Amino acid sequence: MQQQLATFLRSMVFGLICLNSAAIFAQDGKMYPMDAPNEPGAIPLNTGGVENQPAQESWFRQWGDPMARNITKATLTPFLADPKKANGTSVIVAPGGGFMWLSMKNEGWEVAEALAARGINAFVLKYRLQPTADSLEAFETQMNQRFAEAGKPANERPARPQWDLKNQLQDVEAAYDLINSRAKEWNVDMKKIGMMGFSAGAGLTMATTLQSQKVKLAFIAPIYGGMNAVEVPKNAPPMFVAIAVDDFLFHGEAGLIKSWYDAKIPVEFHLYQNGGHGFGLGNPDRTSNKWFDSFMYWLEVNGFVKP
Repeated sequence: MQQQLATFLRSMVFGLICLNSAAIFAQDGKMYPMDAPNEPGAIPLNTGGVENQPAQESWFRQWGDPMARNITKATLTPFLADPKKANGTSVIVAPGGGFMWLSMKNEGWEVAEALAARGINAFVLKYRLQPTADSLEAFETQMNQRFAEAGKPANERPARPQWDLKNQLQDVEAAYDLINSRAKEWNVDMKKIGMMGFSAGAGLTMATTLQSQKVKLAFIAPIYGGMNAVEVPKNAPPMFVAIAVDDFLFHGEAGLIKSWYDAKIPVEFHLYQNGGHGFGLGNPDRTSNKWFDSFMYWLEVNGFVKP
């Protein structure tokens, strides 16, 4: 299982490197420095720091959205549903960014607000990341170099660092423990807690499902993550997957779905005609825009929320 998960994560992280550099850094895709925003309600998880990380946490704006990098202190921010709407179902939300940055708004706060509006408690996990260059200019150069290398033939690409996600899994487990300790206060039914991750966050969701002995998830929703086959544990939860055909992580692979199917565990797979990568709740004029409504209906049909 460890080897399969490593392959799953390698393909996902490499896919993030394969984004077209012109699309990423041109026009509104350019990185602009910004001050760290207020994060009201963010609770430190006290899981430690990051080795060999001298840089401080910093923020930048890309595509109009705030992004965080060099995160060394994990936090959890609750977005609690109105008690009049709350149904006890809760979701840990893990933003993506190739484990080098986090798309905090597009794949974190906005998703959490949408869940809370539907009566679902949401908890945005700002997990620790791999070290990147201190200055934004150096970071942008670093990313450009990786994109350029990704365009070379496979036998000419330099080896990529292999990340074991130990820190990130500890962050998820600490978040789960915190939610459990305050379940009554936050109106959380621990039998109805799931995890939703985007891109690298989808990889972390899968790693939690396959590796963690502490986190007991009722359902998972990896959104536009890696699609490689994995060895499914007997107690794996039902899974909802959404990805677009024109996402660079898809490339016709659906081994993950077959893994759940072969294990006879409920799985729902939405393969959209278009949407690209990183669409969050959705982009205009793309078929993938309806995935969130489909997810909510899936929760309803499976008994996690009432109609």
